[in-house]
Amino acid sequence: MWQSQAVQNAQNNKENQAQRNDDRLMTLGMTSAISVAPPKPADLLKTKELEESLKPFDVFESEQELNHRMLILGKLYNLVKQWIKDISVRHNMPESVAEHVGGKVYTFGSYRLGVHNKGADIDALCVAPRHIDRSDFFSSFYELLNQHPEVTDLRAVEEAFVPVIKMNFGGIEIDMLFARLSLKEIPDSMDLRDDMLLKNLNQKCVRSLNGCRVTDEILRLVPNIENFRLALRAIKLWAKRHGIYSNALGYLGGVSWAMLVARTCQLYPNATSATLVHKFFLIFSKWQWPQPVLLKQPSNVNLGFAVWDPRVNIQDRYHLMPIITPAYPQQNSTFNVSLSTRTIIMEEFKLGLLITDDIMLGKSSWDKLFEPPPFFLKYKHFIVLLVMAETSDDHLEWCGLVESKVRLLIGNLERNQYITLAHINPESFAMLESQKEPNAHCSMWFIGLEFAKTENLNVDLTRDIQIFTKTVNKHATTIQMLKEGMRLEARYVKRKQLSQYLSPGLIKRERKSSITKSQSNGTTENRKRLSGDAAGSDNDAPVKKTRLSEEITPQMSSFDDSSNNSVNDSNSNLSVAESESSLSTNILPLPASATAPQEAVCT
Repeated sequence: MWQSQAVQNAQNNKENQAQRNDDRLMTLGMTSAISVAPPKPADLLKTKELEESLKPFDVFESEQELNHRMLILGKLYNLVKQWIKDISVRHNMPESVAEHVGGKVYTFGSYRLGVHNKGADIDALCVAPRHIDRSDFFSSFYELLNQHPEVTDLRAVEEAFVPVIKMNFGGIEIDMLFARLSLKEIPDSMDLRDDMLLKNLNQKCVRSLNGCRVTDEILRLVPNIENFRLALRAIKLWAKRHGIYSNALGYLGGVSWAMLVARTCQLYPNATSATLVHKFFLIFSKWQWPQPVLLKQPSNVNLGFAVWDPRVNIQDRYHLMPIITPAYPQQNSTFNVSLSTRTIIMEEFKLGLLITDDIMLGKSSWDKLFEPPPFFLKYKHFIVLLVMAETSDDHLEWCGLVESKVRLLIGNLERNQYITLAHINPESFAMLESQKEPNAHCSMWFIGLEFAKTENLNVDLTRDIQIFTKTVNKHATTIQMLKEGMRLEARYVKRKQLSQYLSPGLIKRERKSSITKSQSNGTTENRKRLSGDAAGSDNDAPVKKTRLSEEITPQMSSFDDSSNNSVNDSNSNLSVAESESSLSTNILPLPASATAPQEAVCT
């Protein structure tokens, strides 16, 4: 009898604990979870298949490679400690005291999240006590690195929005930021999540700390880190393969993708990675932008730093796809998104849902999700940006500047009444040897153009091009980057002229891939489903529709994020096939001054 009662009590305690865990998970994030159902055997099998499908893409490092990263970070940490000690002694601090002032190296980004690819770089942050100045970091610490035998390709970008030292340390690319805290000492146990650490700091230090603070908050706010990591690896690979991974060009960067996956994890806290990938597309193919995505209620900290708040900041109301960082000061990580890039991203979300629907039903494999779309067969008209320089170092620097400004050209093109879509391909291409100038380094970016359906359309792109090239060259002159041999050209080309710029093999592969896809049995059906409500294909659709509809109502006063079951964006309904089949377009060729404007040629 006693044993029976004890067993019953134990069972009750177990159920009560499970209920408490479920209650905690139900309120994780901004809203309650959509489902806390445990995974089924089929979900576990799909996750194993997903993991196997990722391996050919080198998204996992070996134990040896991971150990090498740890070794290099250890050496970097020792250098920082020694440097801070030496600077402290120079500031007339007793050596016995300087020995204990500390200093630390933190990591953030994909490495800290545990989702970095093989050969990926490491984002690092040097945190120093208050008597160490930023000028010391870019002078004496830079020299210390310059003298180190394992450090190569060292360069400082002190004038950047977030100042950084870039290097190759022992074969690993490292981007290192600097932040000085208002503390006498930096203990090894320092937790950067404390908002009060930002008190009395300057903007550059706050921005530098932001990466670590956001990364740590993301990891804290997901219910299962391992499931989150595998799902994020898959989504990042999909985004890169589909050409929508680039913060600079107006798509989403690494932290934005991480936050979207983290939000999915909050809504399905017990789901396996494969299910999370599927639910990711279900949720965000139907998200009612510009309703913001948030992982937590914004902090009420008031240290004087600007935070994303459309009730206060008018410019925040014009952000098209806000994804808000969870650490104070909260910022929109996607302020570069434009109408065109949002349209392209939403189209990819919908196609991703169709593919993962089939995968979860056993009609397709995960490989199909990572097949790149045929960009050059999608459009008939293109602008080619050619970025040229005489040396490899100048070329690298020049490409970085031009890439950071391309979104300005996209904005100019979007404002043209005859252009309905300007699609920048994030991949840069090398110019064919037969077309290249002697002793010149040249990279190319391609922008696909979709025009309004108007008969006998004439579009003059000269002014848009000239404004862009003038802006880039003016900025390069201002920051004293412009050097002899640096040139920026923009050319209008038709699809049939692409063979002058791209290798025949690339175009042939796209054409072959397109033919293969069109011959597949599911293509017609998928296109039909794309225009309809794909949520109905999910097994537990009634539950999801109910929960998703509960999240529709915007509550901007409290920054509540919401999932919704419709896409109210007219731009997302653009049909490339219809546009191309009915368009009779005669674009005015760019005159010589626009193809190679004087402002864009520096000799």
